[in-house]
Amino acid sequence: MSTTTFAVVVTCYNYKDFVEEAIDSALAQTRVAAQIIVVDDGSTDGSTQLLRERYGSDPRITLVCVANGGQLSAFQQGLAHVDADVVCFLDADDRWSPEYLEKIGALFDERSDVDFVFTNICLFGNDTRRLGFADRATDFGYTVVSTYILGQKYGAPTSALALRSAWARRTLDLPRDQLPAWRICADNCLVYGASVLGARKYYLPTDCVHYRTHGNNGWWGGRRIENEFLDRFRTRCLIEQYARSIGLGELSVDMAKYEFRTKPVPTWRETKRYAELAMRSRAPWTTRIERALRILKLGRRHRQQAAVEYKAPP
Repeated sequence: MSTTTFAVVVTCYNYKDFVEEAIDSALAQTRVAAQIIVVDDGSTDGSTQLLRERYGSDPRITLVCVANGGQLSAFQQGLAHVDADVVCFLDADDRWSPEYLEKIGALFDERSDVDFVFTNICLFGNDTRRLGFADRATDFGYTVVSTYILGQKYGAPTSALALRSAWARRTLDLPRDQLPAWRICADNCLVYGASVLGARKYYLPTDCVHYRTHGNNGWWGGRRIENEFLDRFRTRCLIEQYARSIGLGELSVDMAKYEFRTKPVPTWRETKRYAELAMRSRAPWTTRIERALRILKLGRRHRQQAAVEYKAPP
């Protein structure tokens, strides 16, 4: 079993009040990161001076101060300094519990086939809740067809994402004309790009990612920069861009049944999703129904088997 090395990229824009807590949480990990890269994206609130005074001479920190270019640009700037197996992203207003890298590291160490790990988030600040993608750890296998055809998002906010560095480079290899579109919410580039390009995804609840809810972060504050239509339109264009780069088209829906088989224990929600994909095929309706029923039966069989194994005595 190999020991995975980790790089942490912390991106900051005008979060002077929070950024130290984020960086210190990365420094406090029980599994030490090989690199901690802090990118200040042209802050105007004194963050840059604070970071230079507090961490400028810290050998554990690589401090990158650049002109403001938005979140996607900051991701790219940080990634350019990464020399580790896996890169994790941390927003400057969030924080991690000390065991975060240890928990996801155990999975990356054991599963060399897993490319992308995302976890649940624990809200703090203006709200206190836990939000997760599923009620248990889930190997989602490949998610190309589901994401391309349905626009399904297999991921979480920035601070809950970790992916192998080679995959991060592929997903963030976007033309400069995309930078204005992703000044915020650039985690969508990581999440959708990794799915469409063919990364294997795994959801691992850790309860270690703490997402700060406050008036300045758009998701919590209710300040939608663009309305729902434009958000969905922009995301669809992003998905299409990744798809074009690998020659993916609508006929890929016929691969849904094969993609479904890459999921060892699909959830009921995931099973229904792939049954829907089977019904979207251009095959005769009898064939579509047959495929959908096979997916439903296979998903049920996997869940029943998993339940039996879980209850079996050691």
